[in-house]
Amino acid sequence: MEGDAAGASCAQVMNGLTGRLDDRTNGGAPLTFLPIAALKQNGLLQTLMARGDTPTPTGNTEEDEALEKARQDWEALENAHPALTEDAGPTPIISFNEALQFFQTSDLGGLLKNIQPTVRRTGLAAVTHFLFGPPRLQRELLEERDLVFAIAQCQVDNSQAVHMRVLQTVYKRLVGSRRDCPRYGGHWESIGFQGMDPATDLRGTGFLGLMHPLYFVMDPETLPLARDIYKLSQHPTQNFPFSVMSINMTRIALQVLREEALSKECNRRQQVVGVLNDFYVATYLHLYQLWRNQQKTINDSGFVLKEVELFAKKNPKQMMRRLEVFLKERRAGRIPRGTSPDPQAQHPSPTLAEKGGGALMRQGGKAKEMHFTGVCDLPPDMEGEARLI
Repeated sequence: MEGDAAGASCAQVMNGLTGRLDDRTNGGAPLTFLPIAALKQNGLLQTLMARGDTPTPTGNTEEDEALEKARQDWEALENAHPALTEDAGPTPIISFNEALQFFQTSDLGGLLKNIQPTVRRTGLAAVTHFLFGPPRLQRELLEERDLVFAIAQCQVDNSQAVHMRVLQTVYKRLVGSRRDCPRYGGHWESIGFQGMDPATDLRGTGFLGLMHPLYFVMDPETLPLARDIYKLSQHPTQNFPFSVMSINMTRIALQVLREEALSKECNRRQQVVGVLNDFYVATYLHLYQLWRNQQKTINDSGFVLKEVELFAKKNPKQMMRRLEVFLKERRAGRIPRGTSPDPQAQHPSPTLAEKGGGALMRQGGKAKEMHFTGVCDLPPDMEGEARLI
């Protein structure tokens, strides 16, 4: 009776996993598993444990064969259990610094050959920029700047554990989930990607398009803002694709860096990555306040992105200052200036029907795909212009 009960219990919970386990394999033939509690009642296994790992021949051929088979089954069970336990655990989240260190220690030589870290200027434009333009980036910061543009050319690699951890971390921290999500699926659309594979939206910014939201959600000071923006992106009428907008903020930040408008701040702080991270957040904050307070909709996206890009290029210092004030007021428990507690109290600005075409238009309940031009490989005749495609 005990043996029958043990056999029937195969469908019960085993070490945190449910379902029948008799069909699982371990790189070979199917294995037959019993719950450990039932296995301990097996007389053959009791004999094995009493005699050690290697059974001593008894002289009885049939019994010796049974003992050997029981020993092999026990070893197979022990080998299978760690793998099942590991697969059941969630992917650990990754900090921005850990992800950055991965790229700092990776061989990016092939990507570095193709970057264009500054705008190419010739003739009078070059002379004017040299005499009246922003200061140049200090020599000791050039390597860090080049690393940023190399990451912006790096694509998502499914074989890299760090890449997968970044994806999982962004998703879980944004939606407040502890469970892993599949690499492909409609859940990515819920956080504002355009399809089942986030990698397809990163053509214009490469992996930097994931590093920036990773910083956004992993910094405890900016995480509430990231979730506020995500919440607004889910609004019934003011919704927008959070991740697509984030990629645009990265694209704008990269272009401002290329135009050397952030060089002064980078020189002052003696870093490039940190300045670019803050400028990305500041740019997204500017878009968020404009979108929320002026009741923008998806039909306004082209005009809004154009406005944000032009303002960011002309007023980088003011953008950074606004972010600093915003975070300071939030720490003090006050409603930051420029953020209305009731977006309905604000007057909506003109829509794209009055301002011109947009990058995203709702047609039949579906949004057109937004296409991005790579910041690192722009044709010379487009440099310095707004590129909202």
